Formats: sequence, structure tokens, C-alpha cells
Amino acid sequence: MKSFAYRFALVASCSFFLVASALAQTSAIEGDVIGEDGKPLAGALVLITRTDIKGNYKVKTNKKGHYFHAGLPLGTYEVSVEVDGKIVDTVRGVRTTLGEPTVVNFNLKEVADRRRALEQAAQTGQLTEEQLRALPPEQRKALEEQIQKRAAELRRNRALNEAFNAAMTARQAGQLEVAIEHFRKAIEIDPKQHVVWANLADTYMRLADQKAGAEREQVLAQCLEAYQKVLELKPDDAASHNNYALALAKAGRMDEARAELERAAQLNPSGAGQYYFNLGALLVNSGRGAEAREAFKKAIEMDPNYAEAYFQYGMSLLAEAKIDEGGKIIAPPGTKEALEKYLQLAPNGPNAEAAKGALATLAGTVQTQYTNPEAEKKQRRR
Repeated sequence: MKSFAYRFALVASCSFFLVASALAQTSAIEGDVIGEDGKPLAGALVLITRTDIKGNYKVKTNKKGHYFHAGLPLGTYEVSVEVDGKIVDTVRGVRTTLGEPTVVNFNLKEVADRRRALEQAAQTGQLTEEQLRALPPEQRKALEEQIQKRAAELRRNRALNEAFNAAMTARQAGQLEVAIEHFRKAIEIDPKQHVVWANLADTYMRLADQKAGAEREQVLAQCLEAYQKVLELKPDDAASHNNYALALAKAGRMDEARAELERAAQLNPSGAGQYYFNLGALLVNSGRGAEAREAFKKAIEMDPNYAEAYFQYGMSLLAEAKIDEGGKIIAPPGTKEALEKYLQLAPNGPNAEAAKGALATLAGTVQTQYTNPEAEKKQRRR
């Protein structure tokens, strides 16, 4: 009986020793988290991941930005801080020890400052070796790729600008075919620059004025193709629709030109007066006077202060004037008012004298009977 009690006491003693040993093998990690504003960050999630043996733990910072997690098995850990669902900083290779907690602090302000400095350095391609070494391998690789990509973009943009500027210089000097070559080179570098396509189209249209026959038709076809590319890249640009319409009119495709100008007016109501005026001018040049008159009238409706639209509307009405038996000029209603409105809006405008002359004509009469001067001479001799 005594032997049994002794053995029980010995087993109990050994069990207590094993439990105490197990308790002694746990450790703790604690630290402070400073936010990007430089103040203690409350409610930040700290993720503690054991890397030598699988194990995951987490804890949040208190009001003072402090966190503490006890009961961690001795081992190697990766400690990360998560804010708004995103990991913003990580410390790797944290080895815990018996006794005092292992301290892992996070200063997110310093992290943010470093990130901004790295981004700026990456933009300029002037990242130092020290900055690269401070990064984890995966971040270093990603940043190096970013720097290489940025450098390639800078080279491409430099080549694009050189080609575009050369084209503009050549066009200004009247070297249209040389300009077209440079614009084409710029498009090869970056085919999605609508400004380059638009200038190419404009240059083709200028070149068409210097050509004749089949050669002119070919240049106009290239012009229209370039404008179509502009509208493919920027379909809602009213100015591009306007310019495309002018090219279509030059190619004799008036109905399509009208549709493009009406589309421009829809896209940019504030500029609709100008677009309808342009339509009227194109129709006049095509000998479609009645349609032109309606376009000028529409331009006035869209912009009641558009002086030139009043002049062209008045003159288009005057073209329909009749002369009665007494030689009086009978113009359609609104003719006099339109010309007077033009002079009111633009008393010194480019067509002011023409408007005054037209009004004077309306106020006078035209001789309607023919008299033979020779017959008058014979009458006087008798």
C-alpha cells in the first residue's frame, strides 16, 4: 500500500513537471502601430503567421495602437499589419524567445514616406541601390519591371514627339509630303494618338488642293481614311465630325457631310450655330441654295447672335427676290430684317458694306422698260 502511494505521488510529480515544462515553452509578441498620420493607430489587425510550422494568429491594436499576443509556441513568425483589408507592412523572420515578449513595431508613416519616395524614383528611373536592397525580393522585382517599362515609355514618347514636331515643322514650311511621312512615322510609334491622325488628315486635305484628277481623288481618299480613324478613337469629338464633313464635301459627298455636321451640332449644342453655318456655306458652294438658306436659318436659331449667319441668310433670301412691273424689288419676307440684324451685330464686320449695298438696292427701283438710244437721237433730229 505504501509502495502504491509512493508510485502515485511520483507519477503526479512527473505530470506536474511535464505541464510546467509545456507552459514554459510558450512565448509572446507585442508592439505598437503608428498610422500614416504619425499617430497611434487603433483597430489595426495584426496577423501573426508561424513559418517553421503551420500556425496562424491575429490580434487588434487597442486605443493606444498597442497589440499583445501571448501563448505563442516558440518558433519563427511573419508579422503583418492590415488596414482596411490591405496588408501595409510585414516583418519576416521574427524568432520568439522564452521570457520577455518579442517586440515588433510598425511605423506606417515611415512606410508611406518610403513608398512615395520609391514611386517618385521609379517615375524618374533614379532608384538607388540602397532603395532596391531595402525591398523584399518580390517587390524589388516588380519595381525593376516598372522602371524598365517606364524607361521604354519615355523612349517611345520621346520618339513620338520628335516625329510629330518634325511633321508640324514640315507642314508649316509647306512641305506637305514630308510632313505626311513624319506623321506616318509617329503613328507607327503609337497608332492610338487621335491628334496625330487628325493632323495627318488635315495635311492630306491641304495636299489635295495641290493635286488634280485621279491623284487628287487618291489623296482625298487617304484624308477621309485618316478622319475615320480619328472618329474611331474619339467618336464624341464634335470638332472632328466637323472637319470630316469638310473633307467629305471636298470629295463631293454632300449628304454624308450634312450628316456629320448635324452630328457635330448634337454633340456640341453650344457650337451648333457654327456647324450649321458651315453646312450652309458648303451647300452654297454646291449650288443648293434653298438648302443653304435653311441651314443659315438653323444657325441663327441655334445662335441668335451669330452675325455672319444673318448676313448669309439675308443674301440667300435676296437671291430669290422678284422685280414688279414698276421696277420695285420684292424680296422674300425677312430679307431686310436679316441684313439689318447683321449690321446691328457687326456694324464694322467684313460684310458690312455689302449689307448696306443690299439694303440700298431693296429701297430703290430697277428700270424695267428698254429704250433704244438711237431711236431717241432720230426723234431729236426731226
